[in-house]
Amino acid sequence: MKTLYLDLFSGVSGDMLLGALLDLGVEFNVLQRELKKLSLDGYHVHAARRQKMGIEGVKFDVHLEGEPCDHNHDHGHDHPHAPASSHSHTHTQGTVQRDFRQIRELIQSSTLSAWVKERSMAVFQRIAVAEGRIHGMPPEKVHFHEVGAVDSIIDIVGAAIALDLLGRPRVLASGITEGTGFVRCAHGRFPVPAPATLEILGGRGVPIQQCDEPHELVTPTGAALVAEFAVSFGPMRDLIARRVGYGLGTRDNKTRPNVLRAVLADTVGAEGSADHDWDTDTVAVLETNLDDISGEALGHFLETTLAAGALDVFHTPIQMKKQRPGVMLTVLCAAVDADRFTVRILKHTSAFGVRRSLLERRKLKREFVTVKTEFGDIPVKLGLLDGERIQAAPEFDACKAKAIQAGVPLRTVYDAALRALPT
Repeated sequence: MKTLYLDLFSGVSGDMLLGALLDLGVEFNVLQRELKKLSLDGYHVHAARRQKMGIEGVKFDVHLEGEPCDHNHDHGHDHPHAPASSHSHTHTQGTVQRDFRQIRELIQSSTLSAWVKERSMAVFQRIAVAEGRIHGMPPEKVHFHEVGAVDSIIDIVGAAIALDLLGRPRVLASGITEGTGFVRCAHGRFPVPAPATLEILGGRGVPIQQCDEPHELVTPTGAALVAEFAVSFGPMRDLIARRVGYGLGTRDNKTRPNVLRAVLADTVGAEGSADHDWDTDTVAVLETNLDDISGEALGHFLETTLAAGALDVFHTPIQMKKQRPGVMLTVLCAAVDADRFTVRILKHTSAFGVRRSLLERRKLKREFVTVKTEFGDIPVKLGLLDGERIQAAPEFDACKAKAIQAGVPLRTVYDAALRALPT
């Protein structure tokens, strides 16, 4: 399967990742067209081929209106606390602040693909959770500074768009190399790694090591992007490089070229351990144990929570303290919606607390077809793995309606839809 390996020997920032993806073949004009689906103005993007210590790659920049369009200016970006770190933009228009709710609404109201929306919001969720831990507040109330500015929104959404345009390859990454020294924060000088960067990587379990480069190499936006998209971290194994791209940072480092190397590769492995073309994402799992809620109230919660956008809601019989029978209520939702559904559980059940975890999912690629049967047209959802049809599920409501109309058992219509699928 197609694999993207990110070699982070010189750190990572949002603009470096986008530069590397452009160097791998993402068309700049298509990226621009997709970014225009966001209701953002007052900026334009630029990509140019340049060199760092003899390594040629792509330098990606976001220029704000009224900002000097000097492509050698100190542009890289996105530290939420530091106005001028190794990758951070120096804004001439002042700091723009947006909270997580505003950014989520901006992305959700766009006409971007559902996958790009989901993954972009998940990246911002990681930053909001990290900042919330640092400042002792819920993620929803976190105000982003530079990370909420136009340029960093473009980096995060742009990276999701670029990965979508590359065919959503499986992303692997090396361990992350960070520099040393200090960054300027709203609370004074902090040692590298910056607080948000360390929280983001620690929360995801990403290994990090420091080198003797006396600058910040990893920005919070870069950390959040690799934490969200990379499924594992470590050295290259069983990769056949098909194309190599380089995204360039701004500063000229002292000990290593300021570049991010991205390898588009095929993977090989032992029989039974081959990679697959499934989709991946991260979901929140919310759980609570209940022994004092009526069946009617529990059923109402399941129905309304599914209607509110949960991925799944169910309850499991359990034995609680003092041998009392109870249920474990479980809600699965997108990671960005974890707070919203946590509040829903606390408000609409008898729960005093909710356990939360983030889990990776592997999903069959999905296609939808309509088949013709003697009862009429029936939509069918297909599940594909490595190009092979693994699952097929006729749409229940359509089968039910046709069965009632024809006066036949539901199973008769369901089986007819399956038989009508092409082999």
